[in-house]
Amino acid sequence: MDPEALSATLFKWDPRGMVGGGGGASLPAPLPPYSLRPRELGLGGLEELFQAYGIRYYTAAKIAELGFTVSTLLDMKDEELEDMINSLSHIFRWELLVGERYGIKAAVRAERRRVDDEMDSSRRRHLFSNDTHNNVVLDALSQEGTWEAVAAGEMRKKQRKRNGSKKKQVMVMEEDHHDETEEGGGEEEDNMEVSERQREHPFIVTEPGEVARGKKNGLDYLFHLYEQCREFLIQVQNIAKERGEKCPTKVTNQVFRYAKKVGASYINKPKMRHYVHCYALHCLDEEASNALRRVFKERGENVGAWRQACYKPLVATAASQGWDIDAIFNAHPRLAIWYVPTKLRQLCHAERNSAKASTSAAVNHLPF
Repeated sequence: MDPEALSATLFKWDPRGMVGGGGGASLPAPLPPYSLRPRELGLGGLEELFQAYGIRYYTAAKIAELGFTVSTLLDMKDEELEDMINSLSHIFRWELLVGERYGIKAAVRAERRRVDDEMDSSRRRHLFSNDTHNNVVLDALSQEGTWEAVAAGEMRKKQRKRNGSKKKQVMVMEEDHHDETEEGGGEEEDNMEVSERQREHPFIVTEPGEVARGKKNGLDYLFHLYEQCREFLIQVQNIAKERGEKCPTKVTNQVFRYAKKVGASYINKPKMRHYVHCYALHCLDEEASNALRRVFKERGENVGAWRQACYKPLVATAASQGWDIDAIFNAHPRLAIWYVPTKLRQLCHAERNSAKASTSAAVNHLPF
């Protein structure tokens, strides 16, 4: 059939049942545009994909005729979708409505979000299925929608425009910057990954065993992430041994890349380095850590104030053990895999110098 003739029948149709022809023959009345539903034509899911977005059935049929499937459309970029729409108009001489052009792209984006949500939900169930700490599990699972996925291309564009957020992330990385060249640095690659990282709900100060409600994460859940990092390190070490490669002994960029690869994109270097001293206090003196959490919870303090308060007891611990904070970390089985935060080392150094100065001043004032 001539595409131009078919196009005309889809827009113009006579409600009368028959139209007389030149030779006495009668022509069937053309169908209205939105009732064209040939049962014998399979669209491979395109009809369901476009159903709620005002896409005419004939348009979906021609997209299927060009060989496109739902999976193909989901993997295409926006510019590739635009090329497909233009090809549809040129090949079949089919004029798309303005709403259809936007509807095709909107339907594809919505389906991408739905698929990503299902994948994230499945990954979260897998990651927390073997956890024996019920409170931590409840805490983590209560964050429904914590890692809500959006279309990757759109997310990258939006985050590049958020200069303020980007500067804040860079400041966090600078604060906890540490020389990791010994076991796989790659700071440049980390900076590239920051712009693509998904936003997460913030932490709040919670007491031990308390489950954070709503769109918040509790501190039990935060400490649980460090345990997950240790498990990922073990997996990376096993893979390296099988391949005959060098095994990392600390949580390096290689471990964070592996976590992202297996679906744990919520574990990232800036965040884990930001709170590592809080986790250190939890490991070295859990009783003091719990007491500090309760005090700040009662005061209604935010997580930033609690984070800063965690430095003081660690400096006191270092003072009681000769100011060697690195030895303290390396002696603990769960802390040995983490680098000492630069700020914690600086605070210990400053306190040691202050203590020496005070001692010298006291000696100088002693009567002889």
